Amino acid sequence: MADSDTARTPGLLPDAAHRAARPGTALLRLETTRTREGILDGAWWPRSRDIAAELPGLVAALTEHLGPITRVGLDAAAWEELPTRLTVGDRVVHLDSFPVGDDTVLITRGDNDHFALLVVPPDMGPEAARAAMARAVRADNTAQAEQILIDTGTTGIDTGTTGRS
Repeated sequence: MADSDTARTPGLLPDAAHRAARPGTALLRLETTRTREGILDGAWWPRSRDIAAELPGLVAALTEHLGPITRVGLDAAAWEELPTRLTVGDRVVHLDSFPVGDDTVLITRGDNDHFALLVVPPDMGPEAARAAMARAVRADNTAQAEQILIDTGTTGIDTGTTGRS
């Protein structure tokens, strides 16, 4: 473990992520504990609500660490247009969309290996986004995605991800 990793506060993203995070930046952090006790496996901060522009980068990053991604489940109300599939690299990724309003994206690797990621609204401020992402990746997190967003600063803001206003 690098010295910079040991010096950081538990539960927060690495310092480099804090410097890189700014409005419009996509960030991804996966929980890597073996137990997967937390409700969420990570968080994603897309730049926009254009899934065709945003999802290829996420899938490419996840594929590098997890292997081929076969399916992505999305909240239909959170994205502008949702095709039923996208080609990412040389693979077809199937998209499932439902009007669930749960502020997550579900990633499927193989037949049954699922990862749930908090989706930070693109218009969320950097401090609130970092706080939400840090909470989502904690192994002991028991809060649902919607509650994390409320607790970290989206109360009263129409995020487009749940229809809240």
